[in-house]
Amino acid sequence: MSLEDQKLAKIFRDAREESGLTQAGLAKKGGFNANYYARVERGEVTPRIDIVEKIAKALNISLRFPL
Repeated sequence: MSLEDQKLAKIFRDAREESGLTQAGLAKKGGFNANYYARVERGEVTPRIDIVEKIAKALNISLRFPL
């Protein structure tokens, strides 16, 4: 797991918790797989940019790169 994956995971986890959503609730809202999202949040996988955009949109956050 890279440092960037860890940073992205923390950003998503913190934003999701702040919004009061569960991982499953966020996945449903964003239209992506809940199990995959859980792996993203644990920093186990590097999501494609289109998935990053869907997650950010579902969380109502904007991301700037590099993290």
